[in-house]
Amino acid sequence: MSALIGKHDLPVHHAERDAYNGCEHHFSEFQMLSADTFFHCFDPFQSKTVVERRLPHWSQAGAVTFITWRAMDSMPQRVLEQWQAERDQWLNKHGIATTAERKVELTSLPSGLRTEFYRFYSNRWHDHLDAGHGACVLRQPAISEIVNKSLRHFDNDRYLLTDFIVMPNHVHLLAAFPTEEAMLAQCESWKHYTATQINRHLGTRGRFWQQEGFDHLVRSEEQFAYLRKYIADNPKRAGLKLTEFVAYSRPL
Repeated sequence: MSALIGKHDLPVHHAERDAYNGCEHHFSEFQMLSADTFFHCFDPFQSKTVVERRLPHWSQAGAVTFITWRAMDSMPQRVLEQWQAERDQWLNKHGIATTAERKVELTSLPSGLRTEFYRFYSNRWHDHLDAGHGACVLRQPAISEIVNKSLRHFDNDRYLLTDFIVMPNHVHLLAAFPTEEAMLAQCESWKHYTATQINRHLGTRGRFWQQEGFDHLVRSEEQFAYLRKYIADNPKRAGLKLTEFVAYSRPL
């Protein structure tokens, strides 16, 4: 089973507005992003922007962000229903109703149980993603190279990219952006460009990526190191051959 939880961090898959209340933050500067902006962990004492869509998207100038996008067919309806059933089974086991009030009821759980739930919830999602549902066209070297080139093209210019992995049906990356507005704008740019090129290569039309991705501001150096390792180990956990993925990690 995959794990996205650092020793002192709550799960990265949970919505940020709930996940980090009372969590200790460790701010440090890592590296220059530009002449006057440093690549660093999220600093709760500095300005940030929160954009509310289906998920909340937090951004902060220079803060390293863990980002995931997935292909439209990567999570079939039956798999989503299975994941939701697994979630509901856990909630029922711990006496929590599977209703709209569950978020309120979860906050009443001891912190250890709450973290256990989010760990389970997050890990099962990533297990299903790594199972390789859908056409998995990113497994093809010519297709994954489109994403690779796009991610690398403006590195050290519009953003600083530390790590990424192009899996058969999804992408994980760690990057920092010079302004609070740049993160969502750049993600839209990556997805639009790569979808156009992938459709052209395949002779297909329509949306390629799921409309809304997941992003998380990294809270500590420990979590940053943990996520770098998670990205690096993802192909091994999924049982991929060397030709079935593209990976990058910046020496720091």
